[in-house]
Amino acid sequence: MLNKEEKALLENEETRECMKIILALAKVFNAEKLVKITSAHISGVSYDNIGDEGLEWLRSIKGKVVVPTTLNPAGMDLERWNEMGISEEFYRKQIEIIEVFKRLGVEITLTCTPYYIHTPKFGEHLAWAESSAVVYANSLLGARTNRESGISALASAITGRTPYYGLHIKENRAPTVVVKAKGDLSAVGYKVGLELPNEIPYFIFDKKVSLDELKLLSASIAASGNIAMFHAEELTPEWGDFEKPKEVVEIEGKIEKGCEPQLIAIGCPHCSKEELEEILRLISGRKVKKELWIFTSRHVADESKEVVSKLEALGAKVFKDTCMVVSPVTEKFECVMVNSGKALEYLPKKRGVEVSFGDLKACVETAVS
Repeated sequence: MLNKEEKALLENEETRECMKIILALAKVFNAEKLVKITSAHISGVSYDNIGDEGLEWLRSIKGKVVVPTTLNPAGMDLERWNEMGISEEFYRKQIEIIEVFKRLGVEITLTCTPYYIHTPKFGEHLAWAESSAVVYANSLLGARTNRESGISALASAITGRTPYYGLHIKENRAPTVVVKAKGDLSAVGYKVGLELPNEIPYFIFDKKVSLDELKLLSASIAASGNIAMFHAEELTPEWGDFEKPKEVVEIEGKIEKGCEPQLIAIGCPHCSKEELEEILRLISGRKVKKELWIFTSRHVADESKEVVSKLEALGAKVFKDTCMVVSPVTEKFECVMVNSGKALEYLPKKRGVEVSFGDLKACVETAVS
């Protein structure tokens, strides 16, 4: 199965262990060959998630990445960690993790939206962890990646290879069920993940939808289900490449879930430049009266400095490098309001907090009222 170049990777001391991981995956999934990748994205960055054992494993990895490789959010804003309520011990451990990734040649992006920094091209093979980014890349960009773990994504980054199976193969990307969707798309995605967890949905929307709404949909279906891609009629690049499924279900994006929030958290996945602008427009010059935390990448924040300054002048806090799910500081709140189906799924399980759900407008209105 291995070509000459791949055999050399297995014999090289610096790539041997990572190559063994790739070959073990290939065996499990009966992959006929390995395929070269153009980029990797690594999850499992927050010290809260990987702990000391994960840090020790990272230290054992040799070599350097051979393709552009980006990194998921950490457990804190690297500059405002103290303001967030992060302990000094956590800070030190988190920095150690980041220093290891630097040594390996990974770009310290600390975001779940790597496609805002480096956008994959149609048909490119990737090795991406972070389920929301996987769905986005497959569905909206037409790139090809399976749902990788942080470990397998790093192994692929160092070897430049991933097993050729699953969504790397065109015929495996065919839709399996038509979903007629209406209402909030993040809520739609949350319900689809619960009700159709192993399908590839073919969405038909009842309205014009934005790229940011499709991003929220991507995150929701991945969090509540095992879904790694979807098609959307006349919107996504491969929607017309396959026969339309006969099975049809209808999903309404409406979730009745509420508690009295101490924190309103937006940015799961990280906010785009356009979302930051929309939040500012919705606030409409009013003062923020409750804790409003907005999460984005440092890359997007740097591109939106004026908007970020205006948001913070009105009382919002715009944090970078982290999010409400992977940072332990969310646990100090009893109830958090979100507009994200991913956060709705993960916050109660990972952070042990109650969650109130609403669309972006409802979240902003709650923050200023």
